[in-house]
Amino acid sequence: MTSSSSSSVTAASSALAPYGWDDAWADAFAPYDTQGLLPGRVVRVDRGQCDVVTADGTVRADTEFVVPRDPMKVVCTGDWVAVDPAGSDPRYVRTYLPRRTAFVRSTSSKRSEGQILAANVDHAIVAVPLNGDIDLGRIERFLALAWESGAQPVVVLTKADLVPDAVTLSYLVQDVETAAPGVPVVSVSAATGEGIDVLAAVAAGGTSVLLGQSGAGKSTLANALLGEDVMDVQTTRDVDGKGRHTTTTRNLLVLPGGGVLIDTPGLRGVGLWDAQAGVGQVFAEIEALAARCRFHDCAHAAEPGCAVLAALDSGELSERRLDSYRKLMRENQWIVAKTDARLRSELRRDWKRKGAEGRAAMEAKRGRW
Repeated sequence: MTSSSSSSVTAASSALAPYGWDDAWADAFAPYDTQGLLPGRVVRVDRGQCDVVTADGTVRADTEFVVPRDPMKVVCTGDWVAVDPAGSDPRYVRTYLPRRTAFVRSTSSKRSEGQILAANVDHAIVAVPLNGDIDLGRIERFLALAWESGAQPVVVLTKADLVPDAVTLSYLVQDVETAAPGVPVVSVSAATGEGIDVLAAVAAGGTSVLLGQSGAGKSTLANALLGEDVMDVQTTRDVDGKGRHTTTTRNLLVLPGGGVLIDTPGLRGVGLWDAQAGVGQVFAEIEALAARCRFHDCAHAAEPGCAVLAALDSGELSERRLDSYRKLMRENQWIVAKTDARLRSELRRDWKRKGAEGRAAMEAKRGRW
């Protein structure tokens, strides 16, 4: 490495450290440093261009070289990139460094595609508002994607000040904890400051992405963590309690207590994308029960010796949890099969076989045979 390259890396390390730059990123960038490119982190992507924070400050760069046909390989907020040096006109992002983690959902299009919402994330903060009914199934869906991304999920129950008393709040937290085994659940109120210090301590440990539906209070929470009103905030509609989209792009922001936060637009749809391991993590207790079933391919429908159904009968396992598990597993299998015709055909045959076996077992159980 030349002396000029060494000095540029040293400058980058100092300026980009608050954004998560470390020795491992410096090693990964070394080949591009010799080409005279600058390291930087994408803080915002918008209409074919992106804002990249570098040792020289935040620069605007064109994304033409990092927008391939595959949407999984499109540059996104949180990526570490190699960008043209000052004086280049136009200035381009040339490539991005291999991602450590990536939060991916399926697109809303009819095509079998994934969409990356954020890259190189350490914590996935799932915001759930307490000003309405809590959808545990939606939380489980978010958590499956979070575990699959490689990040540590955290559930944040926002607007805790709207809950009438501490006893009710404790019950709500317990309900969410049953749907989020192994995941920290924190109740917060941006209005009163309750729980903000706890969440700030979590976020200080790297890069966090803030996820949730519109009206979950994400922008308000982001402002509370930042200590100033950086993100626009709108109130939820009185008629249905739903929120309006105030955040329209994914923005990466440095937190005063350490760490960085990626705020995302409200997500109406959260489709799974090849998240079998993530689903298994969310429903770890069901996976453990399934390992004790008599048949290794047990569908947990009506097979003899099914440990999952036995737990359901005894009350150890709730029917809601099992239904949610089945739903997410079926959805994930279908998403994967959409890109694999052979697997799709095998799944159809397998579903028909298991359906017929289940019906036969139920008939036998009822004494009709």
